[in-house]
Amino acid sequence: MPHRKSRILIADDNEPNVELLQAYLDGVDCEIAVAVDGRDALDKVASFKPDLILLDVMMPKLSGFEVCTQLKNDPATRGIMILMVTALNELGDIERAVDAGTDDFLSKPVNKLELLKRVENMLKLRNVTDEVERLRQYIQQMEDESGPKKKE
Repeated sequence: MPHRKSRILIADDNEPNVELLQAYLDGVDCEIAVAVDGRDALDKVASFKPDLILLDVMMPKLSGFEVCTQLKNDPATRGIMILMVTALNELGDIERAVDAGTDDFLSKPVNKLELLKRVENMLKLRNVTDEVERLRQYIQQMEDESGPKKKE
């Protein structure tokens, strides 16, 4: 099965932030899509099927917290890795991000090396998780096809 490129969704309503993140990710072998608000982010998730979302917290229509909560509560999107990118660094905001289900968070201004390392690690984790799920399904299929085991 050919390996498809990883897909990253950048969800941020601030164009300079989007451009900066895109420039930082320039060397990463991935497809990138952009969402301009929380509602757009949910729509893009459905059509683009990202592996990772760089999710701004303060966005119009739906906040990053709300988007993250919706995605993590839906079995179809629960496995998408979410990296919240925020200027907020109050302890309460970090707790809200964790409660919403974020996989990690990064404070603005974003450090390029830190962003790239986290993106690389999160995409590796996503690939391993996907592989484990494929193996689990394969084993289940083999068990289903062989029928119930007889006990000696």
